[in-house]
Amino acid sequence: MRIALYISLLVLLSASCKNDKRYLVVSKIRQAAKLATTETTIDKVVFGTSDKRLLGIIHLNQARFVAYSTAFIKSGIDLNKVKPEDIKITDKMIQIELPHVEVINFSYPFKHFRIDEAITENAFLNKIDIFDQENFYRLAELDIRNNLKYTGLKEATEQKTRLLLEVLLKNLGYEEIYITFKEKGELLPEADLTEGEIE
Repeated sequence: MRIALYISLLVLLSASCKNDKRYLVVSKIRQAAKLATTETTIDKVVFGTSDKRLLGIIHLNQARFVAYSTAFIKSGIDLNKVKPEDIKITDKMIQIELPHVEVINFSYPFKHFRIDEAITENAFLNKIDIFDQENFYRLAELDIRNNLKYTGLKEATEQKTRLLLEVLLKNLGYEEIYITFKEKGELLPEADLTEGEIE
């Protein structure tokens, strides 16, 4: 009876130690949350045209518009979402499944929207007005948002996070470290470009 009770206590203590280790790792990872971010700058040339048509059919002339713009993106992994069940520990080996990369902040300031006066030109009876400019600016922003997944932003953020956590986990005494990322989840929800196109 005493032997059975002793074995049960050992099993409980062992399970408790494993849980304590996982909670310690979760705590350390959450403390590093702000460090696991990547800041990216994207320069975009905005090109647009405005067509003047007679009765909506006959093409009369075309006004051109060119501007330069800059988007600032901060991406990262919300390490506060890491749970104990995402971590498996066996002696000096640890496996962690992290949340997917997401855009934390997307900024496309209008003050960085610079019109190229040398190329932009108005045609006879067809002027690029402020409403056209705002439309080109909006479409350019939508285009940047929809193409972020092709920029390598996700891969760069994963690599930075992996390196950061490997250093942290080695300092905690782990020798074998395996870090993966959850596949489900969007970098940034796609926007709709149905109202027009931008180059």
